[in-house]
Amino acid sequence: MSTVRIIGLDLGTTGARAVLADLSGSTEAVYEAPYDLHTPRPGWAEQSPQAWEAAAYEAVAAVASVAARPDEVRAIGLTGQMHGLTLLDDEQRPLREAILWCDLRTGPQRRALENDIGVPTLIRHTGNLPLEGFQAPKLAWVREHEPRRLERTAHVLLPKDYIRLCLSGECWTDVSDASGTGYFDSATRRWSNAMLNILEIDPAWLPEVRESPQTAGRLTPAAAERLGLRAGIPIAAGAGDQPAGAVAAGVVVEGDAAITIGSSGVVFAASSAYGAAPDGRVQVGAHALPQRWYLMGVTQAAGLSLRWLRDTLLPDATFAELVREAEQSTPGSRGLLWLPYLQGERTPHLDVDARGALVGLTTAHRRADVVRAVLEGVAFSLRDAAVAIEGVGAGMHRFKLAGGGARSPLWRQIVADVFEAPMRVEAEGRGPAFGAALLGAVAAGLFASVEEAVAETTMPFATVTPNAAGSSALEAAYARYRDLYPALADANRAAAATQAAEFNAT
Repeated sequence: MSTVRIIGLDLGTTGARAVLADLSGSTEAVYEAPYDLHTPRPGWAEQSPQAWEAAAYEAVAAVASVAARPDEVRAIGLTGQMHGLTLLDDEQRPLREAILWCDLRTGPQRRALENDIGVPTLIRHTGNLPLEGFQAPKLAWVREHEPRRLERTAHVLLPKDYIRLCLSGECWTDVSDASGTGYFDSATRRWSNAMLNILEIDPAWLPEVRESPQTAGRLTPAAAERLGLRAGIPIAAGAGDQPAGAVAAGVVVEGDAAITIGSSGVVFAASSAYGAAPDGRVQVGAHALPQRWYLMGVTQAAGLSLRWLRDTLLPDATFAELVREAEQSTPGSRGLLWLPYLQGERTPHLDVDARGALVGLTTAHRRADVVRAVLEGVAFSLRDAAVAIEGVGAGMHRFKLAGGGARSPLWRQIVADVFEAPMRVEAEGRGPAFGAALLGAVAAGLFASVEEAVAETTMPFATVTPNAAGSSALEAAYARYRDLYPALADANRAAAATQAAEFNAT
C-alpha cells in the first residue's frame, strides 16, 4: 500500500537540508548538501545562487529516492535563510553572488535610511528598522557601489525563492520571509507601497506574496525528471527559516516561544495580534499561519561563538570534546564572562560596532572555564532578546529549545537555568525543513490547517527543568554581563573604526 510523503527543503547558511516525512510526523530520510560561504572582505558574507541550486537538487533527489514510488511524494515545502538579496536579470540569471543575512557592509546605508526616513515612519510602514541584514539597505548599497547591476535587475528574490524559481519557473514569496526585507507591511501582509516609493524600488522586481501554507508554484517536468518526482506537485509558499522552525516546534499560538541555537541565536514568540516595538529593537513579522504574527530577537553569533573558539584557538578539539570539558567548570564559569558580539549585535543593541570580549580572565582559569563562559554568554544574549520581546508585551510561557545547541545536555541545562523555565527539547530530525514539509502538506490539502498539521505530527519530547543552584549563580553572572555592553561601548566603537581603517589601508 502506498504511503503519502512530503518533502521539506531548508536552504541554510552552510548547506541545503532536505527531509522526507510521512503524515504521522516520522522523518524517513534526511540529507544535507553543503556549499561555501564567501567572505571577500571582513564583515561581508556572500554565496553563489548556482551553488544553492546544485545543493538543493542534490538534497531533494537524495531523500526522494527513499520513497518507494515517485507518486508517494505529494508536496514540497521551502524554507531557508532569511533576508538575503538575490538579483536576477530579465533572463532570470543571477547578476552577482547573493548578499546574506549576516553581511555587515551596509551599516552606512542603514544609518542613512534611518536618518533620512526617520524611525517613526519606518516603524509605521513596516514595523521594523532597516537592519543591516535586511534587503532594503543591501539594495541601497548596490545602488551606491554597483549601479550597473541594479540597472540590469529584473527580479529581486529571497534565497529560498530562488530555489522555487528553479523548481517551478515561477516567482513567489511568502508573508513571513517578505517581512524581513524592510519594505513589507507585516500588519496588512502586503508590500508597502509607501516604502517602495521612498526607497525607489520598482514593484515589478518583486514576487507576488502568498500565505505560507498556500501553493506557490508547481514542479516543472524538467525539475521533476531531475529529482525523480512527479511533475505538477504543489510547492508551498513556505516560510523563512525561523517561522518554519517555529511550525516544526509547535510554536503557533500566543504564549509559545522557541529558542534556537544555530549559527545565530533566536528567540521567537508567536502572537495573535500585530504589535511593533516603537524603537524597532525587536523584529516583528507575519507568522507562517494566517492571522498570526511573530516577535523575534536575534543574537548574531550563538553557535558561531563556539565555532570561532574551536577554529581559532582550539583547532585540534571537536565540539563534543569541548562541551564535555566545559562540564568540569561550574555555573558562572568561575567569574569569566563572554560577550558573543563577534558580528556586531542585533537584539537588543542594534549595534554593528559591538565586539566580542572575554572578561575576567586570570591565570587560574582553565580551558573548561573558557568554553563554559562561551556557552553561558550565548544564553545570556538569548535572555537579553527575551527581555526585549517581553517589553513589547508578548507573554512567553511555554519554551521549545531547538537547533544544534539543543543537542548538548550542558548547553540546554544552561539555557533552562538562565531563563529559570522548563525547556522542551525539539525532537531529533525536526527543524525548519520539517516545518516546511508541514506547510507543503497543508498546501496539498493533506491537512486542513497548519494547526491540524502540528497537532497530528506531535512527537514525544524531553523536558529540561532549571536547577535552583545553577539559576542562582547564573542570575548573578547575568547581572554582571548586562553591565559590560555599556561599559565597553566606547572602546568597541574605537576598535571598529581602527579595524575599518586598517582594512581600507591594505
